Amino acid sequence: MEKKLGFSSIVLLTINSIIGTGIFLSPGGVVAMSGDKALWIYILAAVFATILAVTFASAAKYVSKGGAAYAYAKAAFGDNIGFYVGITRYIAASIAWGVMGTGVVKTVLSIFGLDNTNMTLITIGFLILMGILLVINLLGTRLFEIINNLSTIGKMGALVLTIVFGFGIVLLTQVNEFSTIHTLKDATGNLLGSGMSTSSYCMAVIAAFYAFTGFESVASGSDDMEEPEKNLPRAIPLAIGIIAIIYLGIVGTAMMINPQALVSTTEVVALAQVFTNPLIRTVILCGALVSMFGINVAASFHTPRILEAMSTQNQIPAYFTKRTSNGFPIRAFFLTIGLAILLPMAFRFDMTSIIVLSSISRFIQFLIVPTAVVLFYFGKQKETVVETAKRQFFTDVIIPVLSVMATVVLLYKFDWGGQFTLTDETGVIVPNKFAIIAMAIGYVILPLGLLLWKNTHLNIKNNDLMNTPKKGF
Repeated sequence: MEKKLGFSSIVLLTINSIIGTGIFLSPGGVVAMSGDKALWIYILAAVFATILAVTFASAAKYVSKGGAAYAYAKAAFGDNIGFYVGITRYIAASIAWGVMGTGVVKTVLSIFGLDNTNMTLITIGFLILMGILLVINLLGTRLFEIINNLSTIGKMGALVLTIVFGFGIVLLTQVNEFSTIHTLKDATGNLLGSGMSTSSYCMAVIAAFYAFTGFESVASGSDDMEEPEKNLPRAIPLAIGIIAIIYLGIVGTAMMINPQALVSTTEVVALAQVFTNPLIRTVILCGALVSMFGINVAASFHTPRILEAMSTQNQIPAYFTKRTSNGFPIRAFFLTIGLAILLPMAFRFDMTSIIVLSSISRFIQFLIVPTAVVLFYFGKQKETVVETAKRQFFTDVIIPVLSVMATVVLLYKFDWGGQFTLTDETGVIVPNKFAIIAMAIGYVILPLGLLLWKNTHLNIKNNDLMNTPKKGF
């Protein structure tokens, strides 16, 4: 019998899907935006993430099929909207996987003193990483579960040890530098976090919120989980709570030890620059590498299963439902890994350009899924859902409405101009052609073209069936 992920493994998979590079590489970005208010910013981001996580967990109890947002959208709104959400999410997830893979390779090159702008080195490292992930998945769910659990425990262990070491240093030396954050200035000469407006708060929360994203992909592989309709609603919020505690501990510790280094360092693993102790720095560097590898392991599990879920539900050719004897969706994986490799290479591994699709895909999900949950609660969906799902007004109506409201605010305050413009060598702001083209292809041309093909293909198939003479007795 095919091995499936149990509750504890789902919790660890959720944590592994969320904790990636951000908390190791760029915690100083939020501190630079908000100053001494950084901890409150992370708390607000955790609240926002929890609201959305509860919404996705509520959707999972109504729809146990794989595909996550795709499956929820299809059940609530029908084939066409489900297809659009599925295709855009799949493309964005594939690109996001490529972005994460690029981040791993560039960071490894930097840590070992190699040129992380050398296209040849990046490409070789990228292909090696994808080959390793392929082997892990080919060997079956059991090996994947072991590696996923170990990488999750490894990154959490590194972060917890950093917190313990940091507090130990403060207690032993009786030196707490937290108050010096009030004296630090930004590039314009203003004190960090001074004169923050509502817009500034929103932008800081958005920046911190990205460290919590990833939970929305966990249910993509629900077909490979034990009782997903029961385990996912418990696992996702629990994982968010654990991560929030760890993030607050890390940011608070770094601000007490050396806030200046946190906000000013140019090193890749910024968190390591906070500490002078070589042992702690080594722990952080190892944790960063394990974390980045782990989130790629999680992506290699989630992303192909979006395509497989669409194939299983007859939205795309059944060709992609093929699995190996170990339960691995091999055809879906090879197409996905091709996109994850080729698209970043086409953009010459420019992470700023290729991250746009991933960001916008999340906004679509954060509007569609809460609306779907409300429809499930009132029984207004297009397709049948789990009849035994326990309906709760607070989690299935109040929380989803709050999710939509929070997402609308996030959309309104999002830096759209920054996503589609670049500053050239002369300091002039110019259009980001790659990002604009990626947006047009990923969210308009490709989805609508595939949707037209699907509907035409189904019409032809139905007509053929109607015109086929029936055999008599």
